[in-house]
Amino acid sequence: MSFLQPKTKAAHDTVNPPKLLDYMLKNWKPADGKLPKPVKNVASFAARRAALSKLFPGELLLIPTGNMKVRANDTFYSFRPSSDFYYLTGNVEPDCVLAMLPKNGGHEAVLFVEPNPGKTDATFYTDRNKGELWEGARMGLKESAARFGIETKSLHELNEFVSSSLLGAKSQKGFRLLRNISAILDSLAPAQAAKDQEFAMHLSEMRLLKGKEEIAELSAAINATKKGFEDVIRRIKKAKNERELEGVFFTRARIEGNDVGYGTIVASGHHACTLHWKKNDGPLRKGDLLLLDAGVEGNSLYTADITRTLPINGKFSPAQKEIYSLVLAAQKAAIKEVKPGNDFMAPNRVAMKVLAEGLEELGLLESAVEALKDENQFYKRYTLHNVSHMLGLDVHDCAQARQESYKYGQFKAGMVLTVEPGLYFQMDDLTVPAKYRGIGVRIEDDVVVTEKGCKNLSGHIPKEVKEVEAWMKLK
Repeated sequence: MSFLQPKTKAAHDTVNPPKLLDYMLKNWKPADGKLPKPVKNVASFAARRAALSKLFPGELLLIPTGNMKVRANDTFYSFRPSSDFYYLTGNVEPDCVLAMLPKNGGHEAVLFVEPNPGKTDATFYTDRNKGELWEGARMGLKESAARFGIETKSLHELNEFVSSSLLGAKSQKGFRLLRNISAILDSLAPAQAAKDQEFAMHLSEMRLLKGKEEIAELSAAINATKKGFEDVIRRIKKAKNERELEGVFFTRARIEGNDVGYGTIVASGHHACTLHWKKNDGPLRKGDLLLLDAGVEGNSLYTADITRTLPINGKFSPAQKEIYSLVLAAQKAAIKEVKPGNDFMAPNRVAMKVLAEGLEELGLLESAVEALKDENQFYKRYTLHNVSHMLGLDVHDCAQARQESYKYGQFKAGMVLTVEPGLYFQMDDLTVPAKYRGIGVRIEDDVVVTEKGCKNLSGHIPKEVKEVEAWMKLK
């Protein structure tokens, strides 16, 4: 199978006469030949490749960015590169492959990219999937080398490279492939599940600790997200439904960055009790709460992940305030537990204790002590989820890391995670007093572990009861 597969014609395509193609190839102003500036933080990308090289001496390493995915028939989703590929290169183009070849005790990086023939080849006009007139110019080999600081080769050479290198002398200790990103590359390389799973794990664990430039990108995404929340607040009293507010936030995400970091949750009323409510098709009713879980993905692909629960009419009812205040108390207690040396689950344990004791006071649990016992965990009927996950290039970052390095590991300076306790009272839950049914509250912030504790990167986004009610008056 060729990495660059020939494109088939669609039923509505026309056949271009040779004279037209000949005419299309003539009289174009030559490209100026200027090379692009290096990508931002180019030295950091090189340092990451060097760190990866030390983990796998003598092995050929293959990291693809992925390919365009079909949305419907011959239309495609907007492309977003695989996070590990971007982490090592800064490149956002589809179809590329980073190869790291063993050399002199380390590795030599080679970036396989699609050539850009400009208007010297008729495909600039005839290829509606990749042609320059259809999709814009690809960067090309020399341009990519200048932009990313990596030697480049044409994708047309990749098949031969893979077939000769994987079984040849270029890799004395075999190879590692980041699988399930490019089906084409997966098919070219022999299966070796254990080695490739270990490779993915090490890439994830490299990303557990963020550098200064990564924290800066996350902070920028969080600041943009705050603007998106304020756009929603300004619209909320005039909006008729959840989807209208989803569109408002999406507009901000596209203005400030690349996209939303994940499917935005705009959950009004009892929809907030569905954790991943993304239909966003419900009405907005005065007196209900709106749970907004959203994040802007910056142009650097780092994403925020923030949740605020807002009173649609601008003021919490007494019952809503009770539940909101309890969740806020749990979150504050959890954030205090984010510090070096504590284990990843420490914030969750503290938050669950606060929530369980609060649920006992509200009459929903007979005994917080009994509810918190491992063999019972009755509080989970109302809390549903743990309070944290890592955050970075992916909203659920570093997902392939070992549990002993993540869930059962200790906090280290540079880790970025969410802290997001919640309480959710289903409409049909007969254990819940009627005044609380249909209330769902989640409060989520993004924090970075520091040398002595943590810094709440989203702490400037209002969340105290009085702050939120004042925020709702924003014009």
